[in-house]
Amino acid sequence: MVSLVRSSSTKTVAVLGASYGGARAACILAQGLPEGWRVVLVDRNDHMNHLYVLPRFAVLPGHEHKAFIPYNNVFAPPPAFDAPMPPLTAPLKPTPIVNDSRQVFLHASITSLSPHSVTLDRAFPEFGVADSDRTLHFDYLVYALGSHLPSPINLWGPIPGEDVEKADVLDVSRGTKRGGVAWLKRFHKRVERASSVLVVGGGALGIQFATDIAEIYPTTKVTLLHSRTRLLPRFDEAMHSEIVSSLSSLNVCTILGDRLDLSSLASKETRDGERVVRTQSGREISAELVLLCTGQTPNTALLRSVFPNSVHADGPNKGMASVRRTLQLAEPIPADELPDDFAQLSINDPKTRVAAEHVFAVGDAADAFGAVNAGHNAFFQGQLAAHNIIRMVKASERDASSESEPEDLTLEKYAPGLPSIKVSLGLNKSVYQFQGMVGTKEEQQPDLDVHLIWRYYGFNVEREDLETDFEAEAGAEAAVAGA
Repeated sequence: MVSLVRSSSTKTVAVLGASYGGARAACILAQGLPEGWRVVLVDRNDHMNHLYVLPRFAVLPGHEHKAFIPYNNVFAPPPAFDAPMPPLTAPLKPTPIVNDSRQVFLHASITSLSPHSVTLDRAFPEFGVADSDRTLHFDYLVYALGSHLPSPINLWGPIPGEDVEKADVLDVSRGTKRGGVAWLKRFHKRVERASSVLVVGGGALGIQFATDIAEIYPTTKVTLLHSRTRLLPRFDEAMHSEIVSSLSSLNVCTILGDRLDLSSLASKETRDGERVVRTQSGREISAELVLLCTGQTPNTALLRSVFPNSVHADGPNKGMASVRRTLQLAEPIPADELPDDFAQLSINDPKTRVAAEHVFAVGDAADAFGAVNAGHNAFFQGQLAAHNIIRMVKASERDASSESEPEDLTLEKYAPGLPSIKVSLGLNKSVYQFQGMVGTKEEQQPDLDVHLIWRYYGFNVEREDLETDFEAEAGAEAAVAGA
């Protein structure tokens, strides 16, 4: 097991990744760490990318800017709905964002990891990340880097359906809101000119793409191909039935129980201007645009480089980090080291032990006891990890003082709730499962109530407040003022 305490404490908790789990962890840490400690949040994007609206905004124009939420208020708790709204027309703070010396956001990519440090692609000398080594030292770590996204919503990749060799590089897309908006607009134009679309993968992403494209562009032929005979098999069968019915009503050709032959993609065969691909059963499918929505890959290469025994090498959870119920990084116990009474031990953490008690993994990167990969689960995991770190920090501070009474070091344990999900089925309908109940909702908003997630990131906004891209306007005003 890796040692908890560095020889020279930095009194720093690093959080890698500022999406749903990382942002929640950073917020809790900012409010709960004792005096003298700081939380440093690192993300390669300068805005939070709200993933769940990307499929909609990629095919429905006019909402692109709403998907990117400033990190200005990331360390603050969500405001009460009746609290004064922050001025949305004010220019945003430049990175790094610093609420005070104890709360720092760094816009940077991570190049390497060690048990007690992380190397960045940029230096921040004012925060101890020197030009010489670009290294941030930490005492505790929350690893919340999530997963690599499929190409139709991977803002760091090429536009789906474009020739990578011929397409000009969207150099502004590397982690900026400006680039993200440009990427979505360009993708929208690509979908708009497609006469037919094949969506491969019947998870939530594929279903949303297929139904949105079919409704927004009713003359476009849309096909959904899924390798299993049932959509969303982790959820109630009523979800599958409702989705299939909606796909049919939108004239989406749905093919279940057949898998794409990936070698047919490499051939680039065309017929009458459409790409021809084949399934493993030999079925031919023609489509002008192919969208691969075939799942995500855990972003755990950095963890694997330092803790190779903690990342599953194969199996259904391949690439995910093993954790204990405390969400501390775990590793398997060798069979010859299992205690004699193992069969009588709790089954909460089977055959694992803590690999690094100061390292926590949350969100899509973590094998969290069957929890569905979803923002709400990452949120609660980040919250629990932060609570445990605060408790450990306070215990270590108390032990180091002259007080003799020991601090209670009982850590919280994570147990996932029932699987929950909400999937849009075109512009006006959605199907959901919550607390074991399945239902539908009509008259959905085109922007999918995106303002609600802005509130989680510290902005007390209503839907109409986001109709204008206030950041673009502020930037234009600044440019005019400086001319």
